[in-house]
Amino acid sequence: MFAFRLQKPLASLLSAALAATVICCQPAYSGEAPAKRIVSVGGAVTEILYALGLEDRIVGVDSTSLYPSNALSTKANVGYMRQLSPEGVLGLAPDLILAIEGSGPASTLDVLRQAKVPLKIVPDRYTEDGLINKIKFIAREMKVEARGECLAAAAAADLAAIKELRSHIGHKARVMFVMSLLDGRAMAAGRNTAADEIIALAGGTNAIDGYDGYKTISEEAIIAAKPEVILAMQRGKDSLNADAVFSTPAFKLTPASASKSFIAMDGLYLLGFGPRTAAAAHDLASDLYPSISKEAAHWASRVATADCRKL
Repeated sequence: MFAFRLQKPLASLLSAALAATVICCQPAYSGEAPAKRIVSVGGAVTEILYALGLEDRIVGVDSTSLYPSNALSTKANVGYMRQLSPEGVLGLAPDLILAIEGSGPASTLDVLRQAKVPLKIVPDRYTEDGLINKIKFIAREMKVEARGECLAAAAAADLAAIKELRSHIGHKARVMFVMSLLDGRAMAAGRNTAADEIIALAGGTNAIDGYDGYKTISEEAIIAAKPEVILAMQRGKDSLNADAVFSTPAFKLTPASASKSFIAMDGLYLLGFGPRTAAAAHDLASDLYPSISKEAAHWASRVATADCRKL
C-alpha cells in the first residue's frame, strides 16, 4: 500500500524532470518558421498531413494513424491518442505537436505544455463544415495554406457530389451502428457521433436517436429501434460479424436480421472524418441502396485525384 502511494508522485516528478530537460536543452520554437519535426496524434490528422505532402516532417504518430498504411511502420509510435505519455512524445524532440481534440490524458497535455513545445489541439466536429475546417486548420498551422485550400476544395466537391447522389434515394434505411457486443449487450451510436453523421451523409437514418454519444442499450431498445441494417467497424480478429449479431435474442427480432443486412467497414475510413469521408459515405450508400448503383458508378472522388502536395 505504501509503495502504491509513491508511484504517482514519482511518475509526476519524472515527467516534470523530462519537461524541464526539454525546456533547458531544446531551442525555443517561435512558431514563425514552418515546423520540421511534428508529432501527429489522431488518424485524421496524420491522413491530412500526408495528403498535404508533409509526411517527411512527421517524426511520430499515434496508434490510430492507420492511413496511409505505411505511417505506423515508418514513423515512431507514441501510443494510443487517449493514453499518451509525455516521455514518448518529448523524446522525439518535436517542434510542433498536432493532436486531435479528445487526446490525452490531461496530465500528459499539461507536461507537454510545460515543455514549451507548441501543442495545437485540432478541432474535431462531425459535420461537413467541421471536416473542411479541420483541413484548413492543419494547413494553416503547417503554413501551407494554398495546399489546404486545394484539399478543402476537393473535399467540398466530393461532399457536394454525395449530396446529389442522396437525391436519388427514396426510402431512407434505418441503420444502427454497433460499436461492440458483450454478452449480448450492444453499445450503439446515438446523436452527435461520427457514426450518426456518416449514416446521414450516406442517405440513411440513425435508428438510435434518443441520446447523444455511444451507450449500451437494452434488448427492448434494440427491438423498438427496428434497425433495417446493422453497421459495424472492421478491426481484425475482434471485428463483429453478422452471425454474432443476429444470433442474439434481441437482434433476431429486428428487420435487419430478417434480411441479414450487415455492413462492416474500416473504422478510420468510416468514422475518422478525414479527407476520404465522402468516399466512405459513397461506399456506404452503395451498400445500403443497390437501386442507385448506376448513379454511384459515375461518382469519382476529387480528393483521390487532386494534386495539392506541391502548391
